[in-house]
Amino acid sequence: MTETARLYGGSLYELAAGEQLSDTILEQMKQIRILFRENPDYLRLLGEPSIPKDERLGLIETAFGNQAERYLVSFIKLLCEKNLLMEYGGCCEEYVKRYNADHNIAEAVVTSAVPLTSRQLEDLRAKLEKISGKKISLIEKTDSSIIAGLKVELEGVHLDGTIQGRLAGITRRLNETVV
Repeated sequence: MTETARLYGGSLYELAAGEQLSDTILEQMKQIRILFRENPDYLRLLGEPSIPKDERLGLIETAFGNQAERYLVSFIKLLCEKNLLMEYGGCCEEYVKRYNADHNIAEAVVTSAVPLTSRQLEDLRAKLEKISGKKISLIEKTDSSIIAGLKVELEGVHLDGTIQGRLAGITRRLNETVV
């Protein structure tokens, strides 16, 4: 994440929190980020210098004006005016980071070989909440190279409960054993 994204994303969060719109803007930012990811040509169009700025701002107003919070629409327009729309993803990350800090939420990335059931996810969330003392937001990933078990990253701590991780731990202990 760039310093620009930190500054702009943090500023939007401060504004949203002050106006008690942080929840609404968070959800809308996530939805717009998905739209930008699914339609990279639209993002390039909004950053195209050969298209007059007023037209690009009009496109943003048409797309989001009646559907998103005015502050968020103005924020996207500001990024467009400053030719910073490619920083939108980083701004979202900073916004989420600040939101989570204010709401005692920790993100945990859980990686497994196959998607977990909703029951397994809820059990994992409860266990992680008990460990961390925070509300947990789970991000689920799958990795077919994992034979069995889970990898969890929570606030910079890596918990490896995979077969590969356990075998690596046993190997490390055997190598450290002095004969």
